[in-house]
Amino acid sequence: MQNWTTIIKPKANLLDLNLNELWNYKDLIWMFVKRDFKTMYKQTILGPAWVIINPILTTLMFTIVFGGIANISTDGMPQFVFYMAGNTIWTYFSTCLTKTANTFIGNAAVFGKVYFPRLVTPISTVISGLINFGVQFAMFLAFVVYYAFSTGTVNPNIYMLLSPLLLLMIALLGLGFGIIISSLTTKYRDLAVLVTFGVQLWMYATPIVYPLSQIPLKWQGILLLNPVAPIVETFRYAFLGSGSIPWLYLGISFVTTLIVLFSGIILFNKVQKTFMDTI
Repeated sequence: MQNWTTIIKPKANLLDLNLNELWNYKDLIWMFVKRDFKTMYKQTILGPAWVIINPILTTLMFTIVFGGIANISTDGMPQFVFYMAGNTIWTYFSTCLTKTANTFIGNAAVFGKVYFPRLVTPISTVISGLINFGVQFAMFLAFVVYYAFSTGTVNPNIYMLLSPLLLLMIALLGLGFGIIISSLTTKYRDLAVLVTFGVQLWMYATPIVYPLSQIPLKWQGILLLNPVAPIVETFRYAFLGSGSIPWLYLGISFVTTLIVLFSGIILFNKVQKTFMDTI
């Protein structure tokens, strides 16, 4: 008998996730993470400085347009740090979703040449997004500390300890929706065009540029069924003391995240068997 180090075989069923195989390819995941970070800022003048410039410019735009011109309330919070809180968590979610949604099409050339677990690529995308999030989050914390000690209008609290859970939820939610879209775009390319537009609409359906208190009470429950909304509200309350934690809807969001991720992985396993024939 021959002793093989690697055995490649078709998956027996859609629930065959084979997580041990993913762990064996952890070095490849890290290589993809480094590749994504390098190519993101390749041939740019400012390079990684865009990690800081982008959120600053976006937050300034929100402050001018929604805080200054539209004069939308921020529940007494300093406008700049209020918008930065929502923008920090939303940017990571939208990055996970949009980049993961391009997994099959963007890596078709690699998939057609060598075997490795296909989930490696979306997972590496989510992890590489953590680098940008970490820098933006550190910058956000600096502003929180400044406003907390200089004006006293910001009141961070013990619920900041929920941050790892909130981050995990937003990452898995983006991963789940992303791989669902990625699986569908192998046949229906129109979805790739709609992703960017859909993400922009989704942002306005999430309390990023406005507090939940500005929504009529009868509509707040519907808005909070958006799985991202309770995560943003909890994040903002934990670091700014603005609003409250919608525990019921946060629990619903957690269950929704698991369902979306589970459904996405099942669909991903089904499509990856034949996607090279349709892409």
